[in-house]
Amino acid sequence: MSRAFVKENDLEHAGIDIPERPLSDEPNYVTPNGLQLLNETIGALEKERKILKQKKDDPIAKQKIATVERDMRYFAARIESAILTTPKDEDHSIVLFGAKVTVEDDEGKISMFEIVGEDEADIHKRKVSYLSPLAEALIGAKLGEEVTWEKPIGDTYLTIRKIEY
Repeated sequence: MSRAFVKENDLEHAGIDIPERPLSDEPNYVTPNGLQLLNETIGALEKERKILKQKKDDPIAKQKIATVERDMRYFAARIESAILTTPKDEDHSIVLFGAKVTVEDDEGKISMFEIVGEDEADIHKRKVSYLSPLAEALIGAKLGEEVTWEKPIGDTYLTIRKIEY
């Protein structure tokens, strides 16, 4: 059938086909804080969807609803696949998932990083994914040990100064 005979308003449906957010194939380890953040995100998205649904005839709101619902599916899947860890039960002499690690680089600069799950990672808060090159260098290291952080601009050598959970 020719599109000329279809009465649907094509603009009404434009942009509503939002691609799904890709899910990681890696195990979804989360800290208690990470799981709480996932649940809070779902709650915030539910509130946003409720507000947007009140604007039934607004095509922009329809597109935002589609985006919010897509994000809700993503975060629901992340919660479903979450593997909760309890960092406080870990051995404090070795760096593992959930550790807060204080390191000193070869120039004497002190930094602290927390090793967390993919969804909780935020470099501005010094939270790094357990899959990151930095976390991979730190995991398994012991207090006082030197590790090599392989970076594109060259390797950095870090000495573990403190491990907290």
